[in-house]
Amino acid sequence: MIAIPQIVKDCRTAMEKSLESSKRELASIRTGKATTSLLDTVRVDAYGQSMPINQVGSVSAPEPRLLTVTPWDKGLVQAIEKALRDSDLGLNPMTQNGVIRVPLPALNEERRKDLVKVVHKLAEEARIGIRHARTECRDKLKKLDKVSEDDVKHAEKDLQKVHDEFIGKIDELLKGKEAEIMEV
Repeated sequence: MIAIPQIVKDCRTAMEKSLESSKRELASIRTGKATTSLLDTVRVDAYGQSMPINQVGSVSAPEPRLLTVTPWDKGLVQAIEKALRDSDLGLNPMTQNGVIRVPLPALNEERRKDLVKVVHKLAEEARIGIRHARTECRDKLKKLDKVSEDDVKHAEKDLQKVHDEFIGKIDELLKGKEAEIMEV
């Protein structure tokens, strides 16, 4: 039989997964500064399959507005360039001595506002994931046999506290990312 503390622990784990997922997604959204995680979503057609860019070369950010990709196999330069151009990130890579330089264009006000909308959507998806985890755990609590109603009510209060804690973390992430995007 599953005990109440185990259900609350499982719920916390599910909420942490949702939070981590949203952290990764938010990191891939471009701000004014170059970060290597910006290219995490780019996939390159190499060796007959679609691979993440960090598996075909090393990605670095030598300057605040520049990323570089150094392919491990020089034959993949064109494929990596094509993947970067075709990505929805609005990048225009240039190759120089086997190294692909990816300058980041400045963000205009309209693009910043669009990115903020995307960030809000991602944060809401994370909140939904957290609420879903809470609902699942509540249902498990209600199905428990041989447990007093008081114990179930206390566990539900604990679940609510955990839920509120994670929603707060999502809101903090959202505020930070929004400020980062709107910073000129």
